Amino acid sequence: MDGGKFLFQLLKVVIGFIAAVLSCGLFLAWGFFRAGGPELDPVGFAATIGTGLVTASVVGATALVPAAVLVTLAEAARLRSLIFHVGAAGALAFALWTLGGPAGGEAVRPGSAVALAAGFIAGLVYWLVAGRTSGCWQGAARSEAGSQPKP
Repeated sequence: MDGGKFLFQLLKVVIGFIAAVLSCGLFLAWGFFRAGGPELDPVGFAATIGTGLVTASVVGATALVPAAVLVTLAEAARLRSLIFHVGAAGALAFALWTLGGPAGGEAVRPGSAVALAAGFIAGLVYWLVAGRTSGCWQGAARSEAGSQPKP
């Protein structure tokens, strides 16, 4: 195990989580306000950004523990797949969205597709920042014969 690589990967994980949560919050706020650019509607644009930052803080606080479990799993098992990171974040967002839903007669809570899409976007952003190099700090994998790793 390389300590320098571990610390660098830990820094990427933290930055990746923050970037993923920000992208999720901004996506959800943009879907709510649908404001144009700052030159068309500056108040709407500022409201979208402000609401996105608040939403990101709520999403980050809600998803911190389950996301930490998923990141630990990905790091320990060296899961670098885009499909894993996007799918896990989407499943986490969907689970958190449906967790607080009423026990009504509807099979799927309204807005589930938006929550799922926000999770997919967050997973993509996390993968771009830190997920592509999951487990890189562990060193080279040992061969099947149990020989020493190559330098």
